[in-house]
Amino acid sequence: MAELPVTPDDVERAAALVRGRLHRTPVFSARSLRDGLSLKAELFQRTGSFKPRGVLTNLAALSAAERRRGVISVSAGNHAQALAWGAREEGIDALLVMWQGASAAKVAATRAYGAVVDLEAADPTEAFARLDELIDATGRVFVHPFDAPGTIAGQGTVGLEILDDVDGVDTIVVPCGGGGLVSGIAVACVPAGVRVIAVEPEGSAALAEGLAAGAPVPVTPRSVADALAAPFAGRLAVELCSALGVPVVTVSDDEIREAFRVLYARAKLAVEPGAAASLAAVARGRVDGERIVVVVSGGNVAAETASDILAGR
Repeated sequence: MAELPVTPDDVERAAALVRGRLHRTPVFSARSLRDGLSLKAELFQRTGSFKPRGVLTNLAALSAAERRRGVISVSAGNHAQALAWGAREEGIDALLVMWQGASAAKVAATRAYGAVVDLEAADPTEAFARLDELIDATGRVFVHPFDAPGTIAGQGTVGLEILDDVDGVDTIVVPCGGGGLVSGIAVACVPAGVRVIAVEPEGSAALAEGLAAGAPVPVTPRSVADALAAPFAGRLAVELCSALGVPVVTVSDDEIREAFRVLYARAKLAVEPGAAASLAAVARGRVDGERIVVVVSGGNVAAETASDILAGR
């Protein structure tokens, strides 16, 4: 196999960069849901998701001149919050492109961390076009939410923690939007003999489309799982997941909602819909394995959304 664009050594270096600055999130046994099942609770990470891992890895690579220029990115909310937080920690000015209809709670949290939020775009596809306009106009440094080596290496540190904390793990199940988390975990864990499986909503299957085409494919995401609403899977994610043999399974929004309710009621985890996608795949029998870890990727959900799902609306 040719050398990958992100390697296990890159993930190890990212782990050294984030160590002591981020939480080492817990792994909980979930044998009451299925024998041999564990939950990697990334919803307890700073800013409520795994995203600060990639953010800090990227920010550490900026030169002094780039820091003075400020940073910019595009996000449905979790990367936006993470970059706003990370930039504040580093004393860097941040501008985040979101879009009309994005979670009001995530927009408010991003602003609370000190970033400026641009809401001119109507949807995720327009947001990437708006991003290009603002990069040209402001000269800011783009910190990609999912398709950059630093982002992927940082997210891969989730996988290293799982390898350390779960004896005999054979399968890791990962929610997927743009593919940064699942490809990073695959880089860290597939060479160690662990199978990594991506889970996408049926209405937002960007990685499956990209793997089938051998390159990123534009999609129009439609799902209750807004955190997984990427308009395409990253080029690096497609390359890495193809090279490492990462399969993709899909779940319906109704299956995500049911898994969401299970995580609230049985595991006492206040997740967001996207974080429940991985459990949905396991619960519906689309994943096998003796020692499975489900990555519960985030907990940034509006109270109204959570109450509607819990009430079955």
